[in-house]
Amino acid sequence: MYYSLQAPEAISKTIALPSSKSISNRALIMNQLSGNDILLENLADCDDTQVMIRALGSRSKVTDIGAAGTAMRFLTAYFASTDNSTLLTGTERMRHRPIGILVDALLSLGADISYAGEEGYPPLSIKGRRLKGGEMSIPGHISSQYISALMMIAPYTVNGLRMHLTGDIISKSYINLTEQLMRRFGADIEREDERTLTIRPSRYTGKSFTIENDWSAASYWYEILALLADKESCIMLPNLCANSLQGDAEVRKLFEPLGVNTTFKEGGILLTKGTERCREYNQDLSSQPDLAQAIVVTCAMLRIPFTITGLQTLRIKETDRMKALRMELAKTGVHIEERNSNTLTWNGTTEHTDNILPIDTYEDHRMAMAFAPCAICYPLLKINHPEVVSKSYPRFWEDLRQAGFKILQQSTLP
Repeated sequence: MYYSLQAPEAISKTIALPSSKSISNRALIMNQLSGNDILLENLADCDDTQVMIRALGSRSKVTDIGAAGTAMRFLTAYFASTDNSTLLTGTERMRHRPIGILVDALLSLGADISYAGEEGYPPLSIKGRRLKGGEMSIPGHISSQYISALMMIAPYTVNGLRMHLTGDIISKSYINLTEQLMRRFGADIEREDERTLTIRPSRYTGKSFTIENDWSAASYWYEILALLADKESCIMLPNLCANSLQGDAEVRKLFEPLGVNTTFKEGGILLTKGTERCREYNQDLSSQPDLAQAIVVTCAMLRIPFTITGLQTLRIKETDRMKALRMELAKTGVHIEERNSNTLTWNGTTEHTDNILPIDTYEDHRMAMAFAPCAICYPLLKINHPEVVSKSYPRFWEDLRQAGFKILQQSTLP
């Protein structure tokens, strides 16, 4: 299946974004460990969160989390530290996404985990038990989800956990998000410095908690407004606040040089067109890697040369996002370069292209959503396998229609 998109010339709409997947999935783990004492409101309705809900409510001998990378990391730690035994598995792509560093860390805490296939990768055979805890060092440049997974189960270990982060620390905002949520739900955490956390034995305590909307999802609406030529266009996004727990709230600052202003209103934010754009864009996204695709594509469509670093984790996402961005932007005549396995750069030169080939999505929700706004620049742009957006933003295409996009569905690929 593919969609053919035609964009409106102007937009003035209110768009209700999905709830934060990052907050929902963390809150679900803590709620389960608390004995389901926490009243969670406004949970995300995306695939990844539904996978988490089903897995936490099941006692099956096999737990298949599909393509949900967050669920794989968080549930590995959860199942290992509780009275559960299961075979944790996923899609073919998931079985090639590394998890050895997390497994080794859990084994050092007393976990009983073995590989049911290739060493270092899912599926995992897990026999749950209460872990002893202790002290460990873990590289800070790996996926922050490994670190968050260990942090969340630490209060339920016998001795707690003292964790040292070594080397460069990436995705700090997600580690901070986990810490803030744990504190909110009663965990006893001491942050000695930027690299050292002590989490003492304790329990998560019940309370009502409403999950805010997703700043990551907002990035595609920032992208749309950046690409629209109409100076009066504006987009209202409810339930986003200035003191958000989410690190991706930085999107409001990251898009200012790309011509989008953010005004906080009662109940949300208003996006409006700025008067100036930068001539060159340089940014380190090591703390906000999920915003990379929207920003890279925006720069390319605006013909703004860029150098964006801190992208090393993009290789182990739903797809190799570094490669996918290079492949798909090349279809628009933009040939970006990869450097040092953590940087994408472009000097601003383009090749003329009369007909844009359909955009492939690589089973990656963010590829579909980041390239959809390109229909503003390329009418009738085609997006293959648009259904992948259900992973994080199931209503994305409906929201585009509400904003004035015309979307034609075809059952067979072009």
